[in-house]
This record gives sequence, C-alpha cells and structure tokens, in this order.
Amino acid sequence: MSDNKTIPGDKIGIIEEYESGKNTFEDGHNVRATVIGTVEIDKKSRIAQVQNIRTSGIPEVDDVVIGTVAAVMSSMIAVSINYVNNIRTKSNVECICQTRHFRRKNIALVNDIVALRITAHKNGTIHASINEPEFGVLFTKCKKCGGSVIPMRDAIKCTECNWIDERKLSNNFGKNDFIKLGE
Repeated sequence: MSDNKTIPGDKIGIIEEYESGKNTFEDGHNVRATVIGTVEIDKKSRIAQVQNIRTSGIPEVDDVVIGTVAAVMSSMIAVSINYVNNIRTKSNVECICQTRHFRRKNIALVNDIVALRITAHKNGTIHASINEPEFGVLFTKCKKCGGSVIPMRDAIKCTECNWIDERKLSNNFGKNDFIKLGE
C-alpha cells in the first residue's frame, strides 16, 4: 500500500481510525477497498475512500452523451448511449429525453445520432435534455429515400428526393468532428 494503489479487498485502515467512504466497506475491524484505484484519506473528516481507475460507462448528471435514437414516442425519445464526454462506452445503457415541450412534429427519428445532456437518475432511469443549442441531431438520413440531407434552419432537406423534414438540429449538425476521440 506504499504506492497508494489498491485492489478489491486490500486493507486501507482500521475502523477506529477511519470511516468507510466511497468504494470501500467495513469488514468489522478494517476498512477495505471494493475497486481497483487510488486511496484517498481525508484526515480532517476521518474518511477513507478509493478513487476508481476505471469508469463504469454510466453517465453522471451534467455529462454530455452522444447516442443513437432507439425509439420515438409521442412525448419522449429513447437513446442508446455510445459516448460519454467523448469517451466510447460499451455499457449498453439507454436514456430518455422529454420532447413534449417542443412545437415540432419530429425532434429526432429512429437511428438519428443525437447529443444530449444528462439531467437526472430517477427510478432506475437516466434522464436527459436536448434543450441547449449544441444538443440535438448531429447526423441523420432522409426518412423517405435514405439519401444525404442538408440543414435548412430547423429542418433538413434531402439532396436526392428534395423531401423536407423537421428535426431539432444541433449547432454541430453536419460536422463530422462532433466526437473528438482521445480527449
């Protein structure tokens, strides 16, 4: 423990010295780690905790996520999360985003790539928002012919069949660098 790194089950201290904090547990006599990480001791509040080296892939409140629309309902969309703060995740979790306050027919459609901000974790469900200008559809195709589209204010127009459809477009719509890998 001299290098301050720990693995699950490692002794961090005794319960007379420290209370169990984040990613730790008490076994009756000792405070032990539950994850691989770095030990942090708060001597003032006498709490021992471990900062996890690996993240779970579950987004926290205020995280920015990019994902694929999995389902569209009358007042919300369900999004399968692919990136959390520009880091690829394989956690296979979904979030929901309320859309009833928008005065548009289509906010996003199934298979659109969207950017959202996580707002809450309630009742086992991750909630997100699409309200800010940088959030919305990042990439889509024409729903009639599957062709490429170009933005037109708050709508898109197909370059092949000229179909026009509403979407809540992100400021980054049409830019292929909306994910900055490695940052």
